[in-house]
Amino acid sequence: MKSEHSFDPLPEVIDALARGETVVVVDHENRENEGDLVCAAEKVTPDTANFMATHGRGLICVAMERERLTELGLSRMQPIETRDRFKTAWMETVDARAGITTGISAFDRARTVQILADESSRPSDLVRPGHVFPLEARPGGVLERAGHTEAAVDLARIAGLQPACMICEILREDGDMARLPDLVGFKNQHGLKMTSVAELLMYRYLHETLVRVEQEIPMPISYGDFRCRLYYSIPEQKHHLALVLGDPHHQPVPLVRVHSECLTGDVFGSMRCDCGGQLQQSLEMISAEQHGVVVYMRQEGRGIGLPMKIHAYALQDEGLDTVQANERLGFEADLRDYGISAQILKDLGLHEIRLITNNPEKIAHLERYGLAVKARVPLVSDSTPHNERYLQTKRDKMGHML
Repeated sequence: MKSEHSFDPLPEVIDALARGETVVVVDHENRENEGDLVCAAEKVTPDTANFMATHGRGLICVAMERERLTELGLSRMQPIETRDRFKTAWMETVDARAGITTGISAFDRARTVQILADESSRPSDLVRPGHVFPLEARPGGVLERAGHTEAAVDLARIAGLQPACMICEILREDGDMARLPDLVGFKNQHGLKMTSVAELLMYRYLHETLVRVEQEIPMPISYGDFRCRLYYSIPEQKHHLALVLGDPHHQPVPLVRVHSECLTGDVFGSMRCDCGGQLQQSLEMISAEQHGVVVYMRQEGRGIGLPMKIHAYALQDEGLDTVQANERLGFEADLRDYGISAQILKDLGLHEIRLITNNPEKIAHLERYGLAVKARVPLVSDSTPHNERYLQTKRDKMGHML
């Protein structure tokens, strides 16, 4: 996506939402690749509902937090089939109990949305079924699920409003889904602000503290007297480690390795990859300088987890390379994200680093999250008959500088 050409600065989008304006939110091109109209629920008017019905032409829904849906006594729709690969959390449909007619008019739906947004509303203020579709947002917002439901709730919360929004998909005039080029024209035609889930994700990583230190202990290893910090990642609900040697935050540009967990390589010395060797080289380099950090991220198999990595190995034995195997299992080639890594490094007082890596994407990710990578320190991996194709794939398909 060409965000620099298509999207407005997120603070402008947030301000527009706070004023009661409708905005456009686009998700990732590799996900649904769709745009939704979004308006803060407490600001909804009949004109808002009419605009969404007339120009959006999708399904009018209300994205809300789980706690509020529970307070209103709303339950999940019972799934008959599980074809929704994006796992949209559909709730019981509702109408306002009073002050409406059939429930389908723009006035009626706006009234129902206002009831849903009102903190004083109770279950008795709604009837089921109805013409408005509440949706349950995941507690972690876009950090947990990169969907329109979570993006809408996050935007309302950041804008200082009730965490609920009326949303509606945008269709083209021919009835097909509007994609990014269509959405750019749509937002210009109607004078709307537009952002993306990716922009919101980046904003949250840059403006919120999403990790906390749970423990710090001495960790003497063969490479020196390291300290081990146990970090908890709030959005992932997962723990990561930072191994710290010396006083890296007092060095001008300390040496850092961000290493993704590889049980088979790091612990058992598997020769199917070069992970264990890279970890040992990194510790040796840091030991030589007497200062530095290894951030050990629990994202096995480029983010697919240990069981799926073993299944991917089996597919590689049938002739697929590592990228093809991940894709055959239904994953992207690399699911890793380095926002939490960047937050851990910032918590350690590091802002300018030399990064031990062969992966240019890792550098780009960390810099997007506010770290300055002043130099790349390469790793040298000797190929073996067991990992030769693996290294070739990293070089040819993933751009690693080997």
